[in-house]
Amino acid sequence: MAEYTILFGVALLLDIIVTFRASRLWTKYRHYFPFCCSYPVTHNVPIEVVPEGEENENDDEKQSLVMEEGEAKTDKNNDEQSNARYSLLLRNYLIVYLLATFSDWLQGAYVYALYDAYDYPQHLIAVLFVAGFGSSMVFGSFVGGMADRGGRRRFVVIFSIVNAAGYITKHFRNFHVLMLGRLLGGIATSLLFSVFEAWLIRAHANAKVMDKLSSSFSTAGFGNSVIAILAGLVSNKAASHGKLRPWDASLDTKEGMFFVDGYLNPFDIALLALICCGICATFLWEENYGESGGKENAENSPKWYDGLKRAYKTTIRNRDILLCGLVSSLFEGSMYIFVFMWTPAMQNLAKKEEGLGEDDSVELPYGLIFSTFMVCCMTGSSLFSIVAERMKGEALAVVVFAVSSVAMSLVIVSSNSNVTFIAMNIFEICVGMYFPVMGTMKGMIVPEDQRAAIYNLYRIPLNFIVVSSLLAHLTATQGFVAVTIMLVTATFLQLALARRRLNVSSLADMSHLQSLAMNTAKIKL
Repeated sequence: MAEYTILFGVALLLDIIVTFRASRLWTKYRHYFPFCCSYPVTHNVPIEVVPEGEENENDDEKQSLVMEEGEAKTDKNNDEQSNARYSLLLRNYLIVYLLATFSDWLQGAYVYALYDAYDYPQHLIAVLFVAGFGSSMVFGSFVGGMADRGGRRRFVVIFSIVNAAGYITKHFRNFHVLMLGRLLGGIATSLLFSVFEAWLIRAHANAKVMDKLSSSFSTAGFGNSVIAILAGLVSNKAASHGKLRPWDASLDTKEGMFFVDGYLNPFDIALLALICCGICATFLWEENYGESGGKENAENSPKWYDGLKRAYKTTIRNRDILLCGLVSSLFEGSMYIFVFMWTPAMQNLAKKEEGLGEDDSVELPYGLIFSTFMVCCMTGSSLFSIVAERMKGEALAVVVFAVSSVAMSLVIVSSNSNVTFIAMNIFEICVGMYFPVMGTMKGMIVPEDQRAAIYNLYRIPLNFIVVSSLLAHLTATQGFVAVTIMLVTATFLQLALARRRLNVSSLADMSHLQSLAMNTAKIKL
């Protein structure tokens, strides 16, 4: 069996090192690490003796220097104001966004366990899961356009209400009520992965701090990983507090309709987080729209599907938008399949190494494995902050997808649980880098007036991939083969997008551009 504790320690140490390098502390203490950075060479400048006849010229030069100093002070003041606006924007965004993701992480691990505790057979549980992704695919296709026109903050509040209603349905041991909850959850998921990001990009544009967008995505990704670990600990403690039981204690478990405690406790805590999310969004966020949104343009688009039609036409006609959507759907689809398949893959390897049969059970430290994955995601988010200073996002994405493809290939061919687990964690590092790099790319490529609509349009092929994988009943090996094929395809599509965006015709030209960028960035280190 894999050395999970040792590998967790290695992952944690790597995360500490990378996070330190990406933080402001590096600027303060980097002189202790001369082998990690280069400094510009300073030369002694001889004192120049000025002849008497050149005094007037020197006076002009002094006046020029004074004017330049005044301009420098003005620029400094502007930078301070810009930094203050950015700090306030990022703080307000993270409070709302992390509350939303906290609620999502809290309950995610207990959905299947709850349905199983309600004694539903596996095929009905599969129907519920497919319904959730199908709902996201169908309803998500047009709610994004509605958010662009109706207001992104308003739809964040709607997200909180819809998701909260979905969590309440989990208390009912009734298939139709649970199906309603899955449909509501699918709508909420579409809003979570589109409206928040659309609001953030527009807020950066309004505050005139678009140059800090990639840093915001990196910080949000890092915070999301921290929140995931915290949510895992909280939900584990909450689920173990009490046993799932009917509200009416006089009823038998099979007779009860409304249940409490046990696996429902994480859903109740998530419900409180959603209430806080909606309240904080109302008071901390300013409303923003797509460029053609707002009340004054409401009469121009009376039909609910108008946003979807416009988003579809824009995507088909613009090759950059189309390529970006295909790449994001393929990578995120592979990520979902990975989530479904890593557990049976590690179980199968553990059984082989211990000489157990297929029908035998094996215990794995799932909490430790999940924590290791999340630590690696944090490492990827911090690593993006470092590498983004030297590489264009389009070129960096090619590297991320290529490394992910190699990692998943290792999972397929490896028969050693340590090697397989390391490869999985390399993929998780790539996942941590993916979200900020893709968020930055989409922020530059997707038009503002249709942002949320196009983001939800991107999720249609993603949800189709997920639903197909669930219905196909893939084995672990088949699942990882599918993941590898998708990642390789995403790599080539991203390469085509990078060539278009960077105006290069070959990999050699791209490498040359990146080497120039790295040489230019050395002085910043």
